[in-house]
Amino acid sequence: MLLVIDVGNTHITLGVFDGEELKATFRATAKQPRTSDEYGIQLCDLLVHRGFQVSDVKDVIISSVVPDVMHSLGSAIIKYFHVTPFVPSTLDMGLKINTEHPKEIGPDRIVDAVAAYEKYGGPVIVVDFGTATTYDIVSKDGVFEGGVISPGIRTSARALWGGAAMLPEIEIRKPKTVIAKETVSSMQGGLVYGYIGQTEYIIKKIKAAGYEDAKVVATGGLGNIIVPETDSIDIYDPKLTLDGLRIIYQKCKRIEH
Repeated sequence: MLLVIDVGNTHITLGVFDGEELKATFRATAKQPRTSDEYGIQLCDLLVHRGFQVSDVKDVIISSVVPDVMHSLGSAIIKYFHVTPFVPSTLDMGLKINTEHPKEIGPDRIVDAVAAYEKYGGPVIVVDFGTATTYDIVSKDGVFEGGVISPGIRTSARALWGGAAMLPEIEIRKPKTVIAKETVSSMQGGLVYGYIGQTEYIIKKIKAAGYEDAKVVATGGLGNIIVPETDSIDIYDPKLTLDGLRIIYQKCKRIEH
């Protein structure tokens, strides 16, 4: 089986694939520093708890936007799984990148773009609702043309209550009505409806730049709040990043052989 690991700014998301079938997913926090043994024990426990054997894992691929994690995590894979993880660079993911500084593009963005193009074709706009929200465009010919980066909805929320002494920390969810009668619902309305407006406007501007026929695919944990409230997004695929890692792994292994 293939273990795919996506290290984000907030969470580490893992998936176990048997061929093209995603058998299980796991999430862990990425905020707390861990040693290689702590990572190894946690990964093994997660797998065993879901009925897998550690020996079932024959290959591992990792994509990370947090460089500080990689030494401990990579060492854990080698020590506990007896496998050297495949860590592709942005330029090794099989997608032509038409930007000024391709090496600066986050690997998470390219992984999502690869998956969206392979699964849904092009042109495609890929929206990932994470710590930052990214809007990326892949052309009809499979070229990554660039995109937009904005603060994620949770990042915006923390800035709101962190910078205003009278505002409390709140749950991010759609309020019952847009015109609120108390502070918490007022904040929820501003965050959710404001973010829906941002999402729709950015997609509209990208399409107006020559991609009117582009399909819009969204992913990311908080996408389930935004996607039901807008007609601008065609597909919500919460497993897009994990599929992207599998696709990149399979492509690179075919090239090797």
